[in-house]
Amino acid sequence: MTPALVRQHLQNTATAAGSEPRARARDWSEIQERMLVPLHESVYARLEVGSGTRLLALGCGSGLALLLAAARGATVTGVDRSRPERLALARQRLLPEPWNTRTRTAARIVDGSPRDAAVPEADPYTLVTAFEPIGCLAGDSEGLAGLLAAATPLAEKGAPVVLAGWGPPERCATSSVLRVATKLADPLRSPGSWRPALRDDLEEVAQRAGLRPDGSGRVACPFGYADLDSAVRGLLSTGLFDAAVAATDQDQVDKELAEALHAHQRPDGTVWMPNVFRYLIARTP
Repeated sequence: MTPALVRQHLQNTATAAGSEPRARARDWSEIQERMLVPLHESVYARLEVGSGTRLLALGCGSGLALLLAAARGATVTGVDRSRPERLALARQRLLPEPWNTRTRTAARIVDGSPRDAAVPEADPYTLVTAFEPIGCLAGDSEGLAGLLAAATPLAEKGAPVVLAGWGPPERCATSSVLRVATKLADPLRSPGSWRPALRDDLEEVAQRAGLRPDGSGRVACPFGYADLDSAVRGLLSTGLFDAAVAATDQDQVDKELAEALHAHQRPDGTVWMPNVFRYLIARTP
């Protein structure tokens, strides 16, 4: 695809996907979030999530992982303090309409910190998850150990805490596309530029939070998109290219992202990138 065709194909992408927070949140929930469903389902199956589970999800976003747990019978609470647009979508998914007297799911959505999810005299949580993958951006785990430490007192002793991260770059086709973010952002000054995932990223966070590792796993999570436009919108919605946009401009990021994705485009126009994600199960003290 020539640069001229790329620009023509993506002339409206910046407005639709990058400039308006609600549009980005919608792109996340409709395009990108489902790519991690195999990870969520694998963890839930391994931990036998069901009607006896009280789940606290940190960084719950627009709530698809919560919805999957609720479908298994779990009582779920989602916490997120930095993305109100995604939280609004989570409420639409999980909470009943005002005129409906029957609750669709046993769910709470909290705009705040883990401490804001505490309910006096309530049973402790039996599972804590932090499903937003780390080990992809420089500094992306900063603050997570603090969130985990704040959530630990709300969980029962020995409760599993699940962390997720990107797999080895050689097992993640999307890594070649994410390098666009590093090229466009200044890697020496930007804390949000891409870096290769490291083997012990998850264990280091767990250790800082005072958690005891107790098993791990890898899950195939291919990124598949209907077309190039969907792929660009989905990846922009992750926030992984925000530093690149700040360092250059939206049009430049759109153009170079589309060009990098072209290598993964099939003859029918779909985009397919096999990836492996890793999860760590740790235990509260």
